[in-house]
Amino acid sequence: MRRFILIALLLVLLIGALVGYKLYASIFSQNVQIENEKALVYIPSDSDFDTLLDTLVDRKIISDTSSFRLVSRLMKFDRIRSGKYTIQNGWSNKELISVLRSGNQTPVRLTYNNVRTVEDLAGAISHQIEADSLSILQWFTDQETLEKTGLTPETILTLFIPNTYEVFWNIKPDKLLKRLIKEHSDFWDEKRKSSAADLNMTPAEIYTLASIVQKETNYKTEKPTIAGVYLNRLKRGILLQADPTVVFATGQFDLRRVLNKHIELDSPYNTYMYEGLPPGPIYMPDISSIDAVLSPQNHNYLYFCASIDEPGKHKFAKTLIEHNKNADQYRQWLNKQRIYR
Repeated sequence: MRRFILIALLLVLLIGALVGYKLYASIFSQNVQIENEKALVYIPSDSDFDTLLDTLVDRKIISDTSSFRLVSRLMKFDRIRSGKYTIQNGWSNKELISVLRSGNQTPVRLTYNNVRTVEDLAGAISHQIEADSLSILQWFTDQETLEKTGLTPETILTLFIPNTYEVFWNIKPDKLLKRLIKEHSDFWDEKRKSSAADLNMTPAEIYTLASIVQKETNYKTEKPTIAGVYLNRLKRGILLQADPTVVFATGQFDLRRVLNKHIELDSPYNTYMYEGLPPGPIYMPDISSIDAVLSPQNHNYLYFCASIDEPGKHKFAKTLIEHNKNADQYRQWLNKQRIYR
């Protein structure tokens, strides 16, 4: 009898040891086996546990789903936190669940530039965070947003300063808007606001003029000179006659040559027809273009024309006679290149 009890006890201990070992292995042994050292996993906001598990399996993040389910129950991992997570190869279930349960996300470096409209901006942002472009656009153009910022549908793009910002992938559009409003406020510090006031212009007007400068040249060194030309024309009440505004008005953004039929288009963005600045920006200028308008070159130029000697650069002129000469040379060059539109 004693022998039977001893054998039974040993069997219980052995089974207990096996169960304990299996439990220990489920918790602490490696279960993340990925090809690279790290992998990024995106968990949408409406995910439940099964959705998360499917993602981990589909991405081949975990090798044993049963042990992951077991440890998830033991660690009471029942609240799924959305976001972008960095997963490291060799992690145990405990390590993986600890990160996912804590919501310790990897930030997204949100970058935007080179967009023409607020619709384009919403699209560019939507490719970098969870929110879709429509919901982003709705927040950006909501009447409450316009009233809060003092902007209009034409000038709302001036709210957004092109840069790189750290945000979480699952940031909601309203929180993102609040963050970008703060970034706008920080950008327009006392120095920049003072420079704008010295030019008798608002930040939105500076941004709008900067958008024209941006489309006129890719050369940073030319920007203050071009900004100076347009500011001289504004001061004297001369039409800006900026080709990029005409291109914007036509919607034919691949135009290489602005013709008479284009400058005759009746649009508030046609600065050949309407005096002063257009209703809003025609492009998102980079910071160098904004600062070029705030710190323009002091000169007497009123005209400029693309240079045929230095492609991409411009020839500047103080008189219309001198400008017409430069423009005629450029037109002849366009004709030789068979560029008619």
